[in-house]
Amino acid sequence: MTASRGRPAADRRYRAYLFDLDGTIYLGDQLLPGAGRLIEALRERDLPVRFLSNNPTRDPEQYAAKLGRLGLPTPVAEIVTTVVTMTRWLLDNAPGAVVYPISEPPLIRALEAAGIRTSSDPAEIDVVVASYDRSFTYEKLQVAFDAIWYHRRARLVATNPDRFCPFPGGRGEPDCAAITAAVEACTGVACEATVGKPDPAMLHAALAGLPVAPGDCVMVGDRLSTDIRMALDAGMPAALVLTGETTAEDLRRIARPDTPDLVLDRVDRLLPPEDWEALGWAQPPRR
Repeated sequence: MTASRGRPAADRRYRAYLFDLDGTIYLGDQLLPGAGRLIEALRERDLPVRFLSNNPTRDPEQYAAKLGRLGLPTPVAEIVTTVVTMTRWLLDNAPGAVVYPISEPPLIRALEAAGIRTSSDPAEIDVVVASYDRSFTYEKLQVAFDAIWYHRRARLVATNPDRFCPFPGGRGEPDCAAITAAVEACTGVACEATVGKPDPAMLHAALAGLPVAPGDCVMVGDRLSTDIRMALDAGMPAALVLTGETTAEDLRRIARPDTPDLVLDRVDRLLPPEDWEALGWAQPPRR
């Protein structure tokens, strides 16, 4: 498959479809053009759909509720966030560990529900989890510093690698990478695992229970460094939509090995032409 910047749709149907959310399916509180009818068409054909997000400030249930409000009723099981992947990572890689989450309530709730003990006592913390935390304070940084540097006992992991979270209109706010960098800077310890996209932990969680190989799925997203990087590293077809962070100008500056397989101006162009015809869809105007 070669990169496309003008074809009306994909040239094949995949066995499963993985979608980023913000910038791909919706932007703010509005579905993006074609997103609703695409997801409905995939479900009508019994093709598995999964939604992936690096944002740990919401529970999967909150994402399901938002999609429902936007007209896309979605089971919680179809949503994979870094709240999910971090919880699974800790259970698999640090069983019995005492965790200090620098995070917002969704991750804290998930850890408690999974039976993972949390603490703010540096003398008993085994793992510091850096996350997207809009209540980050110097006091939290001090706890992490004491657990990692002073007591020489805690490991540092992070939910996601994003430097900022974009907002509609072009503004944004610091994301998890800013918290991780603060802890690394004062302790001199490098973060040993980041479980959001592009880490394969997110991909494995999304494909859990689906009898499909990565090469038979497609990852659809708007960020080259996370959505597209994860797919390319896993040998999965990658479709970039120009409705979020990445622009056509950005694409002209990247090296060929990093080029997505498809570049689409709207997400419903992901369906092959024969599906457009069968559904009676008119081709949307090109941008």
